[in-house]
Amino acid sequence: MDAVTTPSAAASVVPAPAAVTGGGKLRLLIVTLVVVALAEFIGPAQFQAGPGKVVLLPMLWALLMAAAWGAAHNQLPAVVRIDRGLQGLAGGLLNAALLLFVVKLSLTVGGALPLVMKAGWALFFQEFGHAFGTLALGLPLALILGIKREAVGSTFSVGREGNIAIIGEKYGMASAEGRGVLAEYITGTVLGALFIAVLAGFIASLNIFDPRSLAMGAGVGSGSLMAAALGTITAQLPPHMVEEVTAIAAASNLLTMVVGFYFTLFLSLPACSWLYYKLEPVLGRLTARGRQAQEEAAPDAGSALSHAHGFTLGDSLLAWVLMTGGVIIANAVSYKVSPLASLEGMLVIVAIVAAITALKRLIPRLPLVITLAMAATAIGIPGLFPFTATVLELTGKLNFLAFTTPVLALAGFSVAKDLPLFRRLGWRIVVVSLAATAGTFLGATLIAEFFH
Repeated sequence: MDAVTTPSAAASVVPAPAAVTGGGKLRLLIVTLVVVALAEFIGPAQFQAGPGKVVLLPMLWALLMAAAWGAAHNQLPAVVRIDRGLQGLAGGLLNAALLLFVVKLSLTVGGALPLVMKAGWALFFQEFGHAFGTLALGLPLALILGIKREAVGSTFSVGREGNIAIIGEKYGMASAEGRGVLAEYITGTVLGALFIAVLAGFIASLNIFDPRSLAMGAGVGSGSLMAAALGTITAQLPPHMVEEVTAIAAASNLLTMVVGFYFTLFLSLPACSWLYYKLEPVLGRLTARGRQAQEEAAPDAGSALSHAHGFTLGDSLLAWVLMTGGVIIANAVSYKVSPLASLEGMLVIVAIVAAITALKRLIPRLPLVITLAMAATAIGIPGLFPFTATVLELTGKLNFLAFTTPVLALAGFSVAKDLPLFRRLGWRIVVVSLAATAGTFLGATLIAEFFH
């Protein structure tokens, strides 16, 4: 994850991680691939929950195993230990690995652009559900539970890196709003993928929403959260619908990443702050005891993000190798695709990422993710380039879910270092953060359903 630091980060309550060596990086690579293989061999599981069912996919096993592996690093032999330094590196590798994930999604969008365009106005208006769903569901709950200005930071968005930057610029990370958005960030990172996967799978199993509406709801602006939600949705669809639903979810996620930043900056954050002052006198019931509990639970602002790692070009290459290996393993174990076919497709994706990354070095102000997504989408549009058909043929052999397992394995190692801080945040802010995540998914789904 991209680190957003403040001066207070220097006073972090945890010691700085030791420098990561070449041997440590190799260990992280091997252990992550082992986790991916174990998760894929376990395979999917599902069980009934009332009128619906819960679907648990390999990516969730990878997240849980990696988090547990990282948290228990002091009890493990050195040869397999993923210590805090490597956990910090995993966060940086996750960013670089997600670039490959973005390309796969964007190629899907380009290849299915006619299907995406059929979504029409639904794709635009559902963004209001993403922007306001978090505060509509999360803010009243936060005030009822006695949370004050932390509620603004934790409910105006799903609290990803761009949202942290907005709060840091407007209020400062040492503010109550800063503590709130940090809590949302940690909750979403630790529990978000698991929570939204269970929620999306359960809602999909009820068969009350059009799958296209659910796909738009899944595009919350976070690659890992979208992957988790979309995975459990597509697992319950007939094969002929998966491509269309995946393309719509990717387009929604891209729209939320690009336009959503401005929605949160100019619409949802001002609305959340205004509603707080209107609703707090009515719903707020923060007692002296509750205030003391909040102060004790409040983390040092930026401490969870103070593990910034000096990321190099070599680290990016490591991330691409790790992601390539993970996709090959997942594609072979779960989808019976030959490793050679997967390797050919991954080399195409890595080449696209490498080209745009090189362009970014020449033009530092170039927005990397947006440029990468736009370029890959254009490459995927049938007939636009003479090589498009070959690119789509090679990358089409890469199953979408094969990308999610190594991504969430890295996410699991990355969040392991923040688990002690996460425990200090208290159950109320966790409940509120999950409610905000549910709100953005349900809000966008409901608006999209109106058009369908």
